[in-house]
Amino acid sequence: MYRPMIERGIPLFSGIRTFMHLPYVQDLEHVDYAVIGVPFDTGVSYAVGTRFGPSSIREMSQRLRPISQAQGIDTTEYVSGIDYGDLKIVPGYIDLSYEAIEEQLKPIFAKGIIPILLGGDHSISYPHVKAAASAYGPVSLVHFDSHTDTGKSMDERRKHSHGTMFRYAAEEGYIDASTSIQMGMRGTPFTLTGLDDSRELGYEVLTTDDVKKLSIPELCNKIKQRVGNNPVFLTFDIDFLDPVFAPGTGTPEVGGFNTYEAQQMLRGLTGLNIIGFDLVEVLPDRDLTRVTALNAANIAFEFITLIALNRREQALKAAEKADATIIG
Repeated sequence: MYRPMIERGIPLFSGIRTFMHLPYVQDLEHVDYAVIGVPFDTGVSYAVGTRFGPSSIREMSQRLRPISQAQGIDTTEYVSGIDYGDLKIVPGYIDLSYEAIEEQLKPIFAKGIIPILLGGDHSISYPHVKAAASAYGPVSLVHFDSHTDTGKSMDERRKHSHGTMFRYAAEEGYIDASTSIQMGMRGTPFTLTGLDDSRELGYEVLTTDDVKKLSIPELCNKIKQRVGNNPVFLTFDIDFLDPVFAPGTGTPEVGGFNTYEAQQMLRGLTGLNIIGFDLVEVLPDRDLTRVTALNAANIAFEFITLIALNRREQALKAAEKADATIIG
């Protein structure tokens, strides 16, 4: 079983910079989740540099320990995790990179391992979802972002970008939009009907104002009702956070959420059948304080905690079933 290589008395700033001191391993046996970097930013429409996001997030994850005090769980008791390193991509060539990302992720999904991808720009979600669907069929999308990313390219020869992937993934059958939800949308669109594209595809869309009108438990219940027991792909664009908390991103939008709110939203999603995560759009060169990468690392830790909580619940149910069988 793989666990963070942390020992009392050894400084947390020492050693190779893997995520949360997880062992760097590419053997997929005895693995429940894998943290994977995708240093790709060819899909951006504004500021470049998110190719350096994975290394920055790893750097700022060094003080994370595997125990969630808030959730009351030592993750290492229930899940075995690794840092798988970075996927191979082809800078400047989006289609070739998509093919490479998908092919490298398929064996991971085939083994039932839950990938946690660190981007990279948000366009990496397209091959990620495509690989997930090869194992699970159409997935339900739970999408935290300030943009819907369901735009339509005016030129089909270059349709892929970080603003279009959830349109094409839904149209091509990798995402079941009728059981999916997008949250946090805000900013200044090109038209007043900018959110209609997502809703016409079947997504439920909650603007930042919509989310703010709900309590966090109400939001989490709405998400759970929407996706049901379906396999869930959870994606978190760091610009869901207000730029005060995430200045290091390429397309920031004011009026967003704070880190505590984001943590509480994620913590409320226990019980979802989550089969894949990604965390995207960290652009470290725009944040000399590195607080964006720090917040991203902590969000990724919440992903790990959700996996561990689900495994604990599965273990408890299995034990109860075994006890019932013995008594019966």
